[in-house]
Amino acid sequence: MADKLTPTDSRVQHRTLTIPNTTRTYHYLLAEPTTTTTTGRPVATALLIHGFPDLSFGWRYQVPLLLARGLRVVVPDLPGYGRTDAPRELAAYSHKSVVDDLVAVLEAVVGGRGVRAEGGKRALMADVGHGDRGGAVAWRFALWYPQLLRCVFSVCTPFTAPNKVYYSKEQVVARLPNFRYQLQLAGPEVEEKVVGRAGIRNFLAVMYGARGKGGVEMYDSVNGLKLDRMVAGEVGESPLLSKDEMDFYVDEYARNGLRGPLNWYRTDKINYDEERKLIAEKKTRITVPALMIMASRDLALPPAMAAGMDQLCDDLVKKEVNAGHWALWETPAETNQHISEFLDGILKDKPVKASI
Repeated sequence: MADKLTPTDSRVQHRTLTIPNTTRTYHYLLAEPTTTTTTGRPVATALLIHGFPDLSFGWRYQVPLLLARGLRVVVPDLPGYGRTDAPRELAAYSHKSVVDDLVAVLEAVVGGRGVRAEGGKRALMADVGHGDRGGAVAWRFALWYPQLLRCVFSVCTPFTAPNKVYYSKEQVVARLPNFRYQLQLAGPEVEEKVVGRAGIRNFLAVMYGARGKGGVEMYDSVNGLKLDRMVAGEVGESPLLSKDEMDFYVDEYARNGLRGPLNWYRTDKINYDEERKLIAEKKTRITVPALMIMASRDLALPPAMAAGMDQLCDDLVKKEVNAGHWALWETPAETNQHISEFLDGILKDKPVKASI
């Protein structure tokens, strides 16, 4: 069984940073390795980016693996989540805005010179995303700041190049009905009805695989949430989290409610407008080594969606696990094995030693 963090794990520090020239404060987990390079420094820094609806704690099975590889690990709560601020303005949730904020977080951890200077690829090794939101941020980081990366990888979320034409969410859903759930999340209903700790607990349990009375599915990617039944409390326990873990998630989500997390589904036009610059500058390919881990039972992001990535990435490795959307938790050992094997190639020129 893969090692995992607990909500109060001593291997991680809780840090905060107010992003320069803004009022936005980020919370992030920082874990320093006990195994380092022969110079006594971490092999590199890994940035882990969670998706919806998750937290930095969503990477609990992967942080110990990366620490054992000699990596420093930085895991932020994204805007709207946990202990990071939940701004009302939608612009704070755009991919470009968040990527810029994450660079500032890395500057605070690694040092600005190490991140931005020529050769900074040695400072930030892996930019890693999970879920439809976190994965998208990871891939966009690799487009905006490839000079900072030695590699990028994503679990479940495939890379898609910036669009030359804007498509509304309704137009996207007409072509990809597995994204219909996003219409519900982007609208007002979920935010209005999921309130209070009990409502948040039911919502998270359903999103993490809990069923209703009689084993009824309470959520699917085409129809979204059975919201009225969920709000009425007709929800069982999640099979993916322990009671302590679920309690922790509820506590963290209760800080700001669901407006912030749902705002991520309301930024399509902002993202399109910002990414026109990437198209103009011909920065639409992934140029660093990339790993795509697909989940065979992820109905929202099925493996078929990654079919075209080979034409969009210079150096791509694809792997697949027998899991649903929560592959990080459902198949942690297999997922970690794919990550570790990928890192073998990336880290082959980085000898390590055990710290005393």
